Amino acid sequence: MRIVFCGVGALGSLAALLCRNLDATLCFVDFDRVESKNLLSQAYVKQSVGKNKAEALKLQLLNFHGIKSEAFGVRVSEDNVDTLLAKADLVIDAFDNQKSRVLLSTYARENNKALLHAAISADGTFGLVRWDEGFVADAEDEEGQATCEGGEHLPLIALVAATAARALQDFAKTSEKRDYMISLNGVQESGA
Repeated sequence: MRIVFCGVGALGSLAALLCRNLDATLCFVDFDRVESKNLLSQAYVKQSVGKNKAEALKLQLLNFHGIKSEAFGVRVSEDNVDTLLAKADLVIDAFDNQKSRVLLSTYARENNKALLHAAISADGTFGLVRWDEGFVADAEDEEGQATCEGGEHLPLIALVAATAARALQDFAKTSEKRDYMISLNGVQESGA
């Protein structure tokens, strides 16, 4: 199985670490670089500052856990989405913007790819882990609005990332797809 994490910031990097036990090739796609402010809420170490996030996560998984993975330090676009995702068995959307989420959703639907979305509301009051079949990319409050900067919402970030990792593990083992709504009051399966 080939699992492609699109966006390895707060949610994507933590969920990827929690999926290191899967018998799968983990691939990371992110154009961004690790900044000092990311160290509070993302799975990076101080030595990663200045490195591309996808490459830094690849190195950390290898150095700390002996896990080989792949990294693509690019921005997903209409021009490269097929190249990046054509061999994927499972795609994880951990992006923080509507445009990228819609691009992944459109690609997944046109190419029959399993796509799991993980997201946190900008105000940090709730998170979603939802398969693409039931996902609607809502408009952002403000374009490019950061939701996980500087360690804000750490408990919620951890809950959403862990729930996404569990949903990925369940799918990898049984092909079961479950959606979740997450708040600091708990995790609830959607439609349950």
